Amino acid sequence: MDSPLLDARQMQCFLAVAEELNLTRAARRLHMAQPPLTRLIRGIEEQVGTPLFLRKTSGVELTDAGRVLLEEVPSILEMSRRAQERAQMAGRGLVGTFHIGVTGSPVLSLVPRLLIYMKQAMPGIEFILHASGKADQMQGLNDRSISVGFTRVVSESSTVIVEAVHHEKVFVAMHESNPLCAKASLIVRDLEDQPLILYPNMALSNMAQTIRAAFNEEKVRLNVNQMVDDVVTSVALVACGFGSCLVAESAMILSLPGVVFRPLHSKTLSEIELSCIYRRGDNSAILAAFLGNLRGYSWESR
Repeated sequence: MDSPLLDARQMQCFLAVAEELNLTRAARRLHMAQPPLTRLIRGIEEQVGTPLFLRKTSGVELTDAGRVLLEEVPSILEMSRRAQERAQMAGRGLVGTFHIGVTGSPVLSLVPRLLIYMKQAMPGIEFILHASGKADQMQGLNDRSISVGFTRVVSESSTVIVEAVHHEKVFVAMHESNPLCAKASLIVRDLEDQPLILYPNMALSNMAQTIRAAFNEEKVRLNVNQMVDDVVTSVALVACGFGSCLVAESAMILSLPGVVFRPLHSKTLSEIELSCIYRRGDNSAILAAFLGNLRGYSWESR
C-alpha cells in the first residue's frame, strides 16, 4: 500500500529544517515551538519510510534520502503556489482562453481594435477570434465553442442576450462613375431604381432585410441587382461597376480603387447597431470581466 503524500505544510517544515540544519532556527523561521516541529519531522520520516536527518549535538545533517527530497521539494512548493495563484486569477477572470465570433465589417477594424484594448486590460487572457456568420455564432454560443459574438440586426432569445455596444453611421458605396458621387450626402430617395448590391444572402434577420424595410417605409423602389454573402464581396462588386451598396461606416476601410463613399441621411436608416451576444446564464468570470471592460470601452476615441 502506497504511503500518503506529504502535504504543503509538511514540505515547508522539512524545507526549513533542511536549509537551516538546526531545529531551533527552523522553528523560529516557521513561527512555532521546537518540540512540535521535532514531532512533525519524525512523522514525516515515518511517512516517507526512511530517515531524512541525522541528529547531531550541534544540529542536524541531511541523509542521502533527505538530500534527494530537498532537490524536489522547492519546485513542488513553487508549482503548488503557482497553481493556486492561477486558480485564484481564473476565478477573477484574469487567466484563460476566450473565444469570440465576429462577422461582417466589424472584423475589418472595430473588433480588432477592441481586442488590442482587451489584451492590455486582460493580459492573462488568450483571445481567439473566429470569423463566423450570425447563424454560426448562435450555434457556437449553444455548443460553447465561443463565449461572445459580435454581429448586427439580432434579437434576444431564451438562450441569448443581445447587448448593443456601438452605433455606426450608414454610408453608400458607389462607383466613381455614378453621377450621385457629385453629392456630399445622399437620402434614400436618391437611390430609387439604382442597382443595389445587398448582403448577407441569408434567412436570418440581417442588413439586407433592414435595407428592404427602410425603402418600404420611405416608399422608395428598391432595385436589387445582386445578393452576396458579405460586405467585402459587396464592395468589390461596387469597384467593378455592378452597382452600389449600403454599408456601416467601418466598411470604409475597404477603400478599393474606383469606390466612393457618401453618408446616407435617413429617418429609418441613419445608423446601424453593433451588438455583443452571449449566453444567458453564463456565469464565467472571464465573460464578466470582458463585459465590464467592454462597457467601459470608448469606440469613438480609437
